[in-house]
Amino acid sequence: MISIYQLKPRFQNLLRPVVQRLHDQGFTANQVTLGACLVSLLVGALVAAGIPHYWVFALIPAWMILRMALNAIDGMLAREFGQKSRLGAYLNELTDVIADSALFLPFALLPGVSAALVVLVTLLAIVSEYAGVLGPMIGASRRYDGPMGKSDRAFVFGVLGAGVACGILAPLWINILLAVVTGLLIYTVVNRVRQGLAEDSGSAQ
Repeated sequence: MISIYQLKPRFQNLLRPVVQRLHDQGFTANQVTLGACLVSLLVGALVAAGIPHYWVFALIPAWMILRMALNAIDGMLAREFGQKSRLGAYLNELTDVIADSALFLPFALLPGVSAALVVLVTLLAIVSEYAGVLGPMIGASRRYDGPMGKSDRAFVFGVLGAGVACGILAPLWINILLAVVTGLLIYTVVNRVRQGLAEDSGSAQ
């Protein structure tokens, strides 16, 4: 299934000079990871506090782009400059779901938008990442299968944030999009479990 995650290698190539510069200046992968999470919490709080001034939702797409870059950068620092650590592995997984939740939940405060759908999408996003993390526990790799992986969710909520900020997305359309995302997240969970089991079976043969 196609996912924006498949574009990651090209994205990383564009970021490599920046990663080298950060390393030369003494930045570590864990610092980038924690910094991205803290800013995500701040952006989520600012958006929630800014309602009903809906222009604040423009912060979400702007930050999503930078956050995706930082998510790639911390991984490159870890892999390419010998900064992999057990603590880094925990931080990488935990901060991702914390940041996602902080950036998704403000949409539940919009009049006419289904808070239940927003919460459901947030919970399913956490479950989908948990399904991916479980891969190594059965001898498979960490699964990033789509169709609604982390990068895909960032794109969707960036579009939603831009739509709200510009006043071109009615609550009905937001609810419809959230319902579609819900279905795609359920499929993503199933897909990650299925692909993990298939990979484990293949390696056992």
